[in-house]
Amino acid sequence: MKILALDTATSSCSVAVTDDGSLCAELTLRKNQTHSKHLMEMLDSVLAIAGFGVGDLDGFAVTIGPGSFTGLRIGISTIKGLAFAVDKPVVGISSLETLAWQCADRSNLICPLLDARKAEVYCATYRFDKDYLVQQTPARAVEPEVAVREITEPCVFIGSGAQLYRQKIKKVLGGMAHFGPPGQDIIRASSVAFLSMKRFKVHDTDGVADLIPHYIRKSDAELSVAAESRCKAAPTANS
Repeated sequence: MKILALDTATSSCSVAVTDDGSLCAELTLRKNQTHSKHLMEMLDSVLAIAGFGVGDLDGFAVTIGPGSFTGLRIGISTIKGLAFAVDKPVVGISSLETLAWQCADRSNLICPLLDARKAEVYCATYRFDKDYLVQQTPARAVEPEVAVREITEPCVFIGSGAQLYRQKIKKVLGGMAHFGPPGQDIIRASSVAFLSMKRFKVHDTDGVADLIPHYIRKSDAELSVAAESRCKAAPTANS
């Protein structure tokens, strides 16, 4: 099964093509530009290197969050357009699950952390049961100290948030805190593809129209609208 996968959830952008569980081609890029500037060129390059056309693909996979609101919209809309154009199935994969899956240390608890800005991280915990990744806690957006304070065993931290708040994590957990190598902090599209395989095999795919980002928290625009509504609803001193 030929799968094209991509990730645009963070500051990095990754595109990969796999065929029956083997990696054919992958390109990962990190630039201080919106992903829309280079995503289509990356897609064309990866397909050309793999030797496939879009019509040769059997399915698509994409990270659906949490992560950058703009980045997620770019990646998901691109995959939805491709899947709709060639009428092929699509699978949405958690960005946190992807980070946990590509962690080399599978003996300890794994806690992927993504920088969520505003001094918060997106986080969840996972554990491997043989070859299966099992989520232990729900994904949430919290302060880094809150994300780790309930952990009572050795744990591997990976992701942009793990690097950004490394010292804070070590201050809370001490020797129980372990960190993956830098190469594991970037989400790889090939990992997204490999994770999607088990769902493709049992036909557990997502409807193209129903595929939406998993933001976890509201955007600044939504928060502003909510705040404005509360102000309008609040009684005035003359009422």
